[in-house]
Amino acid sequence: METKKIFGKRLRELRNSQSISQMQLANALGMTQNSIGMMERGYRGTTIEKVVLLAKYFHVSADYLLGITDDPTWRGAEEKTD
Repeated sequence: METKKIFGKRLRELRNSQSISQMQLANALGMTQNSIGMMERGYRGTTIEKVVLLAKYFHVSADYLLGITDDPTWRGAEEKTD
C-alpha cells in the first residue's frame, strides 16, 4: 500500500475512534474539510508541519501516521498546559 493511502487510512481511523468530524479536525488544525477528506482518501499528501500537528493532536507517532511502524505510541514530550 502506498504511503498516502496508509496515511489516509490511519488518519480516518484515528479521527473516527475519537468521534471527530472532518470539519472539527479541520477547524482544530487550521485546515479545510476538503483537505482532510482528500488526505483520508489517499488523493493528497500534506506538509511535514501538518504531519507533526496531526501526530500531536492524536498523540501518536509520526512514524505511525506515515506507515513506517505499526506502533502508534507517542514518543514526544508532554505538552504543558497552563
